[in-house]
Amino acid sequence: MNSRIIPASELIINADGSAFHIHLTPDQLRDKIIMVGDPGRVNMVAEYFDTIDYDVTSREFHAIGGTYKGKPLMCISHGIGSDNIEIVVTELDALANIDFKTRTVKPEHRTLSMVRVGTSGSLQEDIHAGDFVMATKGIGTDGILNYYAGRNDVCDLVMQDKLMRHTQWMDSWAAPYVVDADEELIERIGGDDMIHGYTVSAVGFYAPQGRMIRLPLAHPEFVEKLESFKYNNRRITNFEMESGCLQGMARLLGHKALTACCIIAERRLTKANTDYKPAVRRLIETVLDRI
Repeated sequence: MNSRIIPASELIINADGSAFHIHLTPDQLRDKIIMVGDPGRVNMVAEYFDTIDYDVTSREFHAIGGTYKGKPLMCISHGIGSDNIEIVVTELDALANIDFKTRTVKPEHRTLSMVRVGTSGSLQEDIHAGDFVMATKGIGTDGILNYYAGRNDVCDLVMQDKLMRHTQWMDSWAAPYVVDADEELIERIGGDDMIHGYTVSAVGFYAPQGRMIRLPLAHPEFVEKLESFKYNNRRITNFEMESGCLQGMARLLGHKALTACCIIAERRLTKANTDYKPAVRRLIETVLDRI
């Protein structure tokens, strides 16, 4: 057993015994977790709960715990971007696997199931607004996983190499990483109503996703290269900003993770749907029934 005492400066615990950023205590943690970007969307998910045990808000992190059809679960918002995902997943894992009193790792590992419900832009002409896409592989472009030992052990290094060569990946960018979603969650959450594909998690919303507003792009052909890439006869289907880091951090920490997104923008057809909440509701209902 790891007997290392984690310093207070590395794992900050609030005076009320809660994790520093998300402000949840170990007793509030649930094994089944729905994750959303928008703090307001947590309320949308909780509308379906039978009971509510707590409602906690701190910064962009909003969590509600309760039951759905008798299943104990929670919903937590992570805000935008992979940097927030690293914070949320690390602190959820700490609630599960660190003794907050002794600051040591617990002898028995507790496994969490985390399903992110998000919005996304499609990269293929036949994937349209309102479609549901499941990230069987998350492609992180943020570089966060590269800071952790064991990174290569959880990544598809062959796909990573082929992707970098095909897209003419720039030397000034962080090396990408490719991480599979949890197979059991793919089987349980996925179905004929979801497209199975590869999801690129961009490090930003504009230039990192090939959007040019006023500033020119360093790699103008990048999105086109992503669209034409294939690996094991499967395409890159969509852009979002969190699945790669979520699936990577989960695998490193011994948890299960999956991202399912509702398409709200069609990049090839240059169209976007701002009235996407009804479709997101349908995705939430689907995930709640299957998680």
